[in-house]
Parts: sequence; structure tokens; C-alpha cells
Amino acid sequence: MRVVLQRSKAAKVVVADQIIGQIDSGLVLLVGVTHGDTIDDAAYLADKIVNLRIFEDENEKMNHSLLDVGGSILSVSQFTLYGDCRKGRRPNFLDAARPEEANQIYEAFNEELRNKGVHTETGQFGAMMDVQLTNDGPVTLILESKK
Repeated sequence: MRVVLQRSKAAKVVVADQIIGQIDSGLVLLVGVTHGDTIDDAAYLADKIVNLRIFEDENEKMNHSLLDVGGSILSVSQFTLYGDCRKGRRPNFLDAARPEEANQIYEAFNEELRNKGVHTETGQFGAMMDVQLTNDGPVTLILESKK
């Protein structure tokens, strides 16, 4: 599993001119699932993300987690995180999990986030989405469940 995490002051996801997910301050997560990912991968990354100390304290040091600051999450599925651009000029997505498998893991990941007490909004799996956010920092990290 691969997640691109961005600290955000505000974010929303729009499908067919309808806002389907929106948060104030917190994290925007672009979530990709690959072959062999399991519920354990989802649980590992959910725990890692909500406890990462990437929010600033009164001394402007990254000492607080999302749980500490009471932030929210906007989670957006994105199979293109597993695009391979090494050959040719068009990426292939053979490393992305099949949609049925990916959606199951993605939903489990979001449920893990919610079970940890984090307000979690989502995009629509498999849809074309417009994701709008105001980066905070910017702080952007790439996390993987296997490395």
C-alpha cells in the first residue's frame, strides 16, 4: 500500500459537480493499493498516519499528531500511485491491484482511520474526481506498508 500524505488547511473532493467529501484542517491522503496488500497493511498505515508527529507545537517543531490536534482526513483512492513510467511514454498500471481487491482494502483502511477516532471523509472509488486543497507548510510525505 502506498499513501501520499499532505497536510492541509482545507480540502474537498468533487464528483459530477457535487462535493462528496470536505474537511477543514487535517490531512489529505492519496491511497494506492497493490497486489498482495492486506487488511494488515491498511491497519499499519492507518496507525502510522494518525500518530505521525507532523503538526507544529508552540515552538514550531513538529511534535503533534493528527490525534493531538483533532484534525480530519480526506482519503482519496488513487490507483495511479502504482503507475510505472520506466518504459515508453505512457505509464502502465500493472502494479495496481484489481478494482475489487483495491476497493476492499481501501474501505478497510478508511474504517481503521475512523476506528481510531478520526473524522474521515472520502472520495468515490473509481470515479473521476476533482480534489481541491490548501496545502499547509507544505508538508508532503510518501508512506508505504512494505519496504
